[in-house]
Amino acid sequence: MTISDLKRGEHAIIQKYDVDVIPLKLIEMGCLVGNTVSLVQKAPLNDPLYLNINGTYLAIRKEIATQIEVDII
Repeated sequence: MTISDLKRGEHAIIQKYDVDVIPLKLIEMGCLVGNTVSLVQKAPLNDPLYLNINGTYLAIRKEIATQIEVDII
């Protein structure tokens, strides 16, 4: 399962991602393996996704969200 598969309000733990695909800025903002992530909201066309990652709110593109694997809590 990936972040793009989450439903609004679901919480998950980041399991793995390809460091070469994920922007460094996203990693610096807390998108690290083991951190919790929840989907706050999706834009009207499901892109971008508004997330809460360990208390940090960010919006990411769906194509990047499909690269980050998670396990639902």
